[in-house]
Order: sequence, then C-alpha cells, then structure tokens
Amino acid sequence: MREIIIDSDFSVDDLTAEISKIMSKWSIQFLDINGPNWIIFDYDMYIKYVFIFNVDFNDLETRIKLEDLKLNVIHHIEGLKDETTYRDNLVSAVFLD
Repeated sequence: MREIIIDSDFSVDDLTAEISKIMSKWSIQFLDINGPNWIIFDYDMYIKYVFIFNVDFNDLETRIKLEDLKLNVIHHIEGLKDETTYRDNLVSAVFLD
C-alpha cells in the first residue's frame, strides 16, 4: 500500500492525471472517496493506494478544488468501460467542524 499526503495547494489537473493513471491499471477496481481519504482497491479488495487530503474542508476554495478533482476522476472512471467503480462520500457533516 502506498500513502500519498495531499496539502491544500494541490493542482487539480496534476492530481487528476495521477489518480486517472492509477485507476486505468487493469488490477484496480474500486475508488472509495470518503472525505479526506481516497482509497484505491484492487480486485481482491486489498488497498493499493491511499490519498490523504490534509486540507480544511471548511475552506470554500479547497472544497471547490476537491469537487473538481472528484468530478474529473469520476468522469475518467465512467469512461473506462470496465468494472472499475467508485463510492462518493466527499463531503459529509462528519468532515465539517
């Protein structure tokens, strides 16, 4: 498993490309977007990557960047035309102070 820590100054385009590249691998099946933790699983449901967003969920600019990133990655996953899927729970009251 590889952990990747992301700060609030991340580039949406660069991170979209990085996550999309990982999601395109034949061994990857599932992306679980759960607030600050985006976890990528293989077909045996073993964790392969964890993107940990060390960001302030109350900051509007950061939330917009996260939403843009999420939509870009979901669009990529839906275009793969295979069994790769995702679960989206980016923003929940649990993650807001």
